[in-house]
Amino acid sequence: MEIAGDEMQSANLDHHGLVAAMCKELKIREKIDEKLGPGDKRRVVSAGMAVVAMILNGLGFTNRRLYLTHQFFQSKPIERLLGERLSAAAITDHTLGQALDEIADYGSSRLFGEVAFEIAVSHNLLGQLNHLDTTSLSVHGQYDRNEPVETIEITHGHSKDHRPDLKQVVLSLVVNGPSAFPLWMEALDGNSSDKTSFHETIARVRAFQRQIALESDFQWLADAALYSKDKLLKQNDYHWSSRVPETIKQAKELVQRPDEAIDWVKQPDGYRLAGFESDYGGLNHRWVLVYSEHAYQREKATWEKKLTQQQNALDKVLWHLQNQSFACEADARSAGAPLQKKYRWFTLDFEVEPIEKHSQRGRPRPGTSKVITGYRLVAQAQRNEPLIEQQLRSKGRFILATNVLDKQAYPDERLLAEYKEQQAVERGFRFLKDPWFMVDSIFLKSPQRIEALMMVMTLCLLVYNVAQYRLRQTLKAQNDTLPNQLNQPIQNPTMRWIFQLMEGISIVRIVVDPIHSRVQEFITNLSTLRQKIIRLFGQAACEIYGLINESSHKVLRM
Repeated sequence: MEIAGDEMQSANLDHHGLVAAMCKELKIREKIDEKLGPGDKRRVVSAGMAVVAMILNGLGFTNRRLYLTHQFFQSKPIERLLGERLSAAAITDHTLGQALDEIADYGSSRLFGEVAFEIAVSHNLLGQLNHLDTTSLSVHGQYDRNEPVETIEITHGHSKDHRPDLKQVVLSLVVNGPSAFPLWMEALDGNSSDKTSFHETIARVRAFQRQIALESDFQWLADAALYSKDKLLKQNDYHWSSRVPETIKQAKELVQRPDEAIDWVKQPDGYRLAGFESDYGGLNHRWVLVYSEHAYQREKATWEKKLTQQQNALDKVLWHLQNQSFACEADARSAGAPLQKKYRWFTLDFEVEPIEKHSQRGRPRPGTSKVITGYRLVAQAQRNEPLIEQQLRSKGRFILATNVLDKQAYPDERLLAEYKEQQAVERGFRFLKDPWFMVDSIFLKSPQRIEALMMVMTLCLLVYNVAQYRLRQTLKAQNDTLPNQLNQPIQNPTMRWIFQLMEGISIVRIVVDPIHSRVQEFITNLSTLRQKIIRLFGQAACEIYGLINESSHKVLRM
């Protein structure tokens, strides 16, 4: 086997051409350069191009650190992906860091909002409902707050990653529409509270809408942290939906109400709904009690497991307690008193028995009586079935609230369906925290750059979600399918699976005339399935992969 020389080279194209095509179609580079300005004329890589390079790196799922982005492009056809005759050496950590600094100076949330709203409006991706949630991102290293501008505070807080030992920042994300389009992002202090940040984010997004003269207003949906007597229920100038925290006395009583006292309305998939009016907080609004059979069975099994564990622990405690000797009856009863409070799901019956022994050693003499040497506590434990039954009533139940009073325009079942779509934000967080994504923990040393990097990470999510939505819509419009992992035809593939299907596509360059630098290129491993996928993504993808976009093949343009 011979080793090829410099006259033959190859570059991995894989799925990166699809990502580059989507960035090109969404005009991410142009939009960012327009906002941030051209900068130094001697500059080789603009801020917009640097952001696209980071998106390509992030969606490459190589877990490659930011300062190694140039290594990522060393094996890639960079001129096809970025549309310029560049070398990988031009994508340096200085170039990327400069772009992050410019983003931070402009305002990360402001820049993302302007770019995202323009894309959503021009591609008709906006819906009427905004889903809002937050997550924490762990950080490493020391951070000094000596910046001349206001930045996020990197500090300890409630870690949703269950890493209280690490400092963190919080990402607030707003997702909109059927494509789960990331419409807004904010980097928040590591110790920020959802009960405060939710309302601040809504206020900022609504102010931003007015700045860009977006006429339509949104309805907002979030988890229980949004439901606040002091904030939400005093600002009734927009429509909202939320889960009701069960720490509220009225909510706790409602979820434990017996079935026969509730007028349930059956729904598909094991759901039941019951509507109520509420004036909690002085505002007339709706509560919808929801019961899920699947959730009930799951929560009941977990609850029974917990009770069994407590039963076993209680039996051990009582066994040791019965083998102890106490000086008096009062001491024995005092030892058992705290157990009833600790094991509230069980009923404990205590009896104090004297411990009698002969006062002398050896065989007792006839007629010798025993004396009391101490006292033992004998306890019987039984499950408190009435209390357990009352607790079981709350399993599988939760309460949703909304200030949309018109049940005809906004029925209970629609409220439930939209709340279930809240997982779109959670899927976005899982995507961003994927260990094969660009950043599974943040390592930059500047809070400003961390904030800007979080904006780029959310742009990666935007490109991924739009690409996935576009592909699924195209397949439905053409009544076409793609194979899944089991080779079954489907119309809803994930982009992660599409990326895997595209693995192995390469560009081979052969120098045919060294004197005149003539090079001939070949694209290898373009199977029929891969060509079909490329054409589904349109003209830009076909150009990157060197395919002729046949007019006979319909492509849904965005």
